Amino acid sequence: MSLSGKIVLVTGGTGSFGNKFTEIILRDHSPKAVRILSRDELKQLQMQQRLDDSRIRYFIGDVRDEQRLYRAMRGVDVVVHAAAMKQVPAAEYNPLEAVKTNIDGAANVIEAAINAGVPKVLFLSTDKAVHPVNLYGATKLVAEKLFVQANSYSGGRTIFSCVRYGNVVGSRGSVIPLFLQQRSRGVLTVTDTRMTRFWLTLDQGVRFVTDCIERMVGGEVFIPKLPSMKVTDIIETIAPGAEIKVIGIRPGEKLHEELITAEEAPRVKEFDTYYIVEPEHPFWKPGNHGNGRSVPNDFQFTSHRNDSWLTPAQLQAHLDEVEILPSSAKN
Repeated sequence: MSLSGKIVLVTGGTGSFGNKFTEIILRDHSPKAVRILSRDELKQLQMQQRLDDSRIRYFIGDVRDEQRLYRAMRGVDVVVHAAAMKQVPAAEYNPLEAVKTNIDGAANVIEAAINAGVPKVLFLSTDKAVHPVNLYGATKLVAEKLFVQANSYSGGRTIFSCVRYGNVVGSRGSVIPLFLQQRSRGVLTVTDTRMTRFWLTLDQGVRFVTDCIERMVGGEVFIPKLPSMKVTDIIETIAPGAEIKVIGIRPGEKLHEELITAEEAPRVKEFDTYYIVEPEHPFWKPGNHGNGRSVPNDFQFTSHRNDSWLTPAQLQAHLDEVEILPSSAKN
C-alpha cells in the first residue's frame, strides 16, 4: 500500500516520532490527510505552528478512550500507534497508569480499528519489550502480543503488525540531550561504563516505519539491522576529556539491549536491512515476505554482540543532522 492519497492516523502524534513522521510523509508520500491524536493541546498548537499544512487534522483524545479512537479512525487507511507512557522511572512509580495507557490503550486501538474497518495498523514497540526488566518493557511486550494476535480475529479486513527498534538519537528519552546539558559542567553521569545500546536516527526510524507499512501482511514483527555503540564512546564524542561520574544502574535498566531472542530465532527471517519475527499463529502463511533467509537456532541480536558498531564520526554526523538543543547550548 502506497500512502499516496491515503488518510493516516498517528496516535501520540505530537511526540518526537509523530512530528518527524508527519513531516516526512507530507513531503515525500502525498497522503490525502494526516490525523494527529494526542492529549496535549499545547503540543498540538506547537506542531501546528511548525508544520503549517492544511492536510493535518488535530484530534484531542486519549488511547484510553475507545469511543474517541473509533471516531478518529472513521475513514482512515493506516493507523500508526505511537502513543505510550515511555519514561521508565515514571512507569515504575505509576504502574497502573502505564498499564492503562500501554496495554489497555493498545487493546482500545485494536478494537476501534477493527470496528472502523481500518485496513492496516502498525504498532511501534521497543527493544525494552525483549526479556523485559522494567514495567515499561513488560507493557510493550504485552502490547506486541495483543497486536500480533489481533490478526486471528479481525477476519483479514484489518491487518496488524509491529516494529521493534532501539534508542533514537536526540529523542526526548535519549541520554544524548542529558550529556549535552552536562558537558558545560565538565562532568557527565553514567550508570555503568560497560553499557551498550542500539542507535538509529529519528529520520531512519520514520523511513523504516513507512517501508514496513508497505511490506506488512499482518502478524510479523519488523526489526531493523541497527549498529551499537558503547556509552563511553558516546561520551568521548560529545564531551571528549570530560570527567565521568558513575552513579549505578537505575531500577529497570539493562547493561545491554536485545532486539531478538534465541527463543524467537526459529521464527526469524533475515533480509538485507532488516529481520522479521514470524508469528506462531495459524493465520500466518510462510513465505509471505519472499526470499528471507533463516538464522541459526541460537541466534540473538544484542547490542554488545553486534556485528555493526557506530563510530564516533558517524554519531557526530547524526548529531549534526538533528536539532536537540538550541545552537548556543551545543557549543
